[in-house]
Amino acid sequence: MISAKGLSKKFEDTLAVDNLDLDIPEGQFFGLLGPNGSGKTTTIHMLSTLSLPTSGQITIDGVDVLRKPIVVRKNIGLVFQESALDRTMTVYENLSFSAALYGIPRRTADDRINSLLKLFDLSDKKRSPVARLSGGMRRAVDLIRGVLHQPKILFLDEPTVGLDLPSRRKIWRFVQQLIAEEKLTVILTTHYLEEATPCDRVCFIRKGKAVELGAPRELIDRLGDDIFEIESEKPEEVVNLLGLKNSEYIVDSNALLIRSDRDPTFDEIRKRLAGHQSKILVRKTNLNDVFLWISSSGDLTT
Repeated sequence: MISAKGLSKKFEDTLAVDNLDLDIPEGQFFGLLGPNGSGKTTTIHMLSTLSLPTSGQITIDGVDVLRKPIVVRKNIGLVFQESALDRTMTVYENLSFSAALYGIPRRTADDRINSLLKLFDLSDKKRSPVARLSGGMRRAVDLIRGVLHQPKILFLDEPTVGLDLPSRRKIWRFVQQLIAEEKLTVILTTHYLEEATPCDRVCFIRKGKAVELGAPRELIDRLGDDIFEIESEKPEEVVNLLGLKNSEYIVDSNALLIRSDRDPTFDEIRKRLAGHQSKILVRKTNLNDVFLWISSSGDLTT
């Protein structure tokens, strides 16, 4: 459904995306992850025809993005980091205007709008100005706008940032429903790593380069079953006491995270830190740890 070969984007002296390859099949839930400034949004903009690549090729559902961007836009939906809604217009006016841009007949558009608003319990807000909606409601309308024309591909760029947990769950239930029922291909960027855990595959990028690609569970397993987490006001001192190598740990704020698949063992850690002012715990490795490791070292294997 999405193919990118040698995709690069340069802004003056900054190479934001560097020779990126992507191959995303139909119906896949795909996460594009990485720290701020890694090139995620720039990549989304190129894939969705909003920005021209400096070099490389992109095809969407077999259509060349550079040669036929208008054709591509008919088949994609995009939810931006910032809301694309006109706050002075009502919910219905925003959605009906978007439907008109895609050439959807009025009656068909009304039926689709009413159905989608009902799914999000927003039917009673249909005639309300967008400015009067809560943040979660506005985000839901943004999502409705992105899928109103029944695209084959949906790009979600930080779709739930700033939302409370109930609003986030409602949005993700809807997205999962679209994937299951309509074979929608979804490309997600997010800093809420638990949202990316259900992805079929994720690609971590760092400084514009793809550094890890695979199923979330696969990447988590490569980091090890457990993480030893040591809270200390002096993590560097703990590193010296344990004699750790660079590949064995990272420092996240005042917490030292140690891979369980490397030395030392948990019992050895407790013995070496006896009498030291620190708190030690063992927990299961998760995708946040993968993110932290890649952001810190750029590699899960060394």
